[in-house]
Amino acid sequence: MTKKNEYFCSLTIGGSDNCGGAGIQADLKTFSALGCYGMSAITALTAQNTQGVQSIQEIPPKFLAAQITSILEDIRVDAVKIGMLFNISTVMEVSRCLNQSMISKIVLDPVMFAKSGDRLLQEDAIQSIKQELFPLATIATPNILEAEALLDRTINSQEEIQAAGLELCALGPEAVVVKGGNLSGSNSDDCLVYKNGKIKWLKQRRINTSNVHGTGCTFSSAITAFLAQSYSLEESVSLAKKYLTEALEAGKNTTLGKGKGPVMHFYKFWLT
Repeated sequence: MTKKNEYFCSLTIGGSDNCGGAGIQADLKTFSALGCYGMSAITALTAQNTQGVQSIQEIPPKFLAAQITSILEDIRVDAVKIGMLFNISTVMEVSRCLNQSMISKIVLDPVMFAKSGDRLLQEDAIQSIKQELFPLATIATPNILEAEALLDRTINSQEEIQAAGLELCALGPEAVVVKGGNLSGSNSDDCLVYKNGKIKWLKQRRINTSNVHGTGCTFSSAITAFLAQSYSLEESVSLAKKYLTEALEAGKNTTLGKGKGPVMHFYKFWLT
């Protein structure tokens, strides 16, 4: 735990969402809402809105490394979240920087697709993420589509979700959460799988809303925020699920843009 008058500090490494619903903007909002001082290292710039991604501009890997290094040389990082990486060179640079750091709490969100379906990771970078970043991660948080891409097979049931989690744990993380929102049905259940074989389902009824932009980013950054505050892995995942559910519920009837709107990150402050 931090001493009095010190911050809990979380770093997000990922892409910028200029409309503010996902990416590092959602991460920083989540960190702030949950009591962490948020910092960022940007891997790519996107031109996007609630309807889709129009353009992506990669940040040069050396400049990405400079961003990470400048933080690590000055500020303690209690936990780091890895999000959108876009291509192999970015994956390799993030791996190199983190291997040289002393950070022990790493949340890997292997972002591949936006909610609109637009691709955020080049296909040839998937293997690099498996080889370079999964071994560094404390926990990984793929959704079903991302787990399918990582394992090169389809996932159509809760039994297959559990099996996928166990197989992904074998790549290195202490645990994997396979997010089940892409399965049909009245629930949006996530499966927390530990490397030792322990399995815990996080049950939750599906919230009827189109405002789901940034849910994956919000969930993984919430886990990061709780890990930074020395909650256990299981507590961090459970509390992150609760926060995301409440943010979805609070924002379900709001209107922002013409497409998929964001969750309400600051519902605890705005609705009191």
